[in-house]
Amino acid sequence: MTGAAGRRAILSAAAVFFCCAQMFAQTPFQFPTANHSLYQVGDELKFFAPTAPDKPWTSGSFGCVRNGGWRMHEGLDIRHLQTDRRGEPTDPVMASTDGTVAYFNKKSGLSNYGNYIVVRHVIEGIEIYSLYAHLSKISSDLKIGAPVRAGEVIGTMGRTSNAETIAKDRAHVHFELNLLVNEKFADWFKKKNPGERNDHGGWNGQNLFGLDPREILVGEHNPVKKFSLLDYLRGQTELCRVLVRAANFPYLKRYPALVLKNPVAEKEGVAGYEMVLNYNGLPFALLPRAASEIKGGGKFQLLSVNEREYRANPCRKLVVKRGSRWQLTDAGIRELELLTY
Repeated sequence: MTGAAGRRAILSAAAVFFCCAQMFAQTPFQFPTANHSLYQVGDELKFFAPTAPDKPWTSGSFGCVRNGGWRMHEGLDIRHLQTDRRGEPTDPVMASTDGTVAYFNKKSGLSNYGNYIVVRHVIEGIEIYSLYAHLSKISSDLKIGAPVRAGEVIGTMGRTSNAETIAKDRAHVHFELNLLVNEKFADWFKKKNPGERNDHGGWNGQNLFGLDPREILVGEHNPVKKFSLLDYLRGQTELCRVLVRAANFPYLKRYPALVLKNPVAEKEGVAGYEMVLNYNGLPFALLPRAASEIKGGGKFQLLSVNEREYRANPCRKLVVKRGSRWQLTDAGIRELELLTY
């Protein structure tokens, strides 16, 4: 191919390459408000909103940080910086990075998140969802499925919730970064909890595996080492390993980068998965197993527990030690049932 036709082909190929590069280029996660005090050592109380004046700033951070380490908090409570004459927060809340609007709730009485927004992002091939809660207002032009850009104002900080009353002095945005558990959540919930309401379909907080936004924000801010979300996920600390006798569930298709290779299962066929969970129940490594590699019965088998990690982060209560033997708890089994539904 020569001449004008050849040049057109080259330009067309270049356009496709540029388009694909744009699709895979992704702005790092940014703070959802103008409060950036997280990066200042010693300024934690300027960034985090603790649960009470006499509680440490860590109670507003992610993890087993409440009720003496026995209650999970799956996000960051980021303090307000500005208020109106009545002392109500007025900070704009912004999309943390480019994405599309997945869901929002404008009926604050229907969730302990109050008014909240969920935005879908794809980074390094990983679907990750940011969540912004306790908003006083959601931008009127926000539409499900519409694109949003990093830094775009999507709402206003507030104190909305159907549970505790959030005092003015600790007004904050509750900010989460999550993986999705199961797209069939609404069906599972209806079957598991007949007669109970589920006002948010698949965007119920039970259907989200929380990651620590602080670790991601700090990691992306590191000028020395390039941050990789995929490496971060693969590098989670193991709480336990479980074997599930299930070979086809949505999480496998949504997060194929977390599925490992096993020549035996590739040759003989997959009969189940050995999964490595972190303390929040998030499966960050899934190894296919053939029937010949599986011993024992039951849909779920607990294979091992990292006791040191359990003692450091026990709040999800996924496993328990009875005498000298570790077992899955009802909460752990429920988590696995949802995941594999």
